[in-house]
Amino acid sequence: MTHAWMGRDRRIRHHAGEGIEDGYNVPGIVMCGLAVVALALTLTAAGYGYEGWAIIGAIGCAVLFLSGATWLWAEYRRERRHRPEEIRQGH
Repeated sequence: MTHAWMGRDRRIRHHAGEGIEDGYNVPGIVMCGLAVVALALTLTAAGYGYEGWAIIGAIGCAVLFLSGATWLWAEYRRERRHRPEEIRQGH
């Protein structure tokens, strides 16, 4: 959508709830939440001196976070590709 007074193209703005509007990104949100839990478990294991469990937890945390973030990014790109530009939602 172009406005003469803006001098450039404007894309549709994000609206509240866009992240949970589409059920396809729920696994990414769950993976990021599990990454936070894995981080807490890793820090607890490291604090008590369990090096092996801390390493396993750190690897699990990194894998979960990267997987979740990749999932969310891919679903965001898919959603933007399939959304018509002329539909506005929100204000």
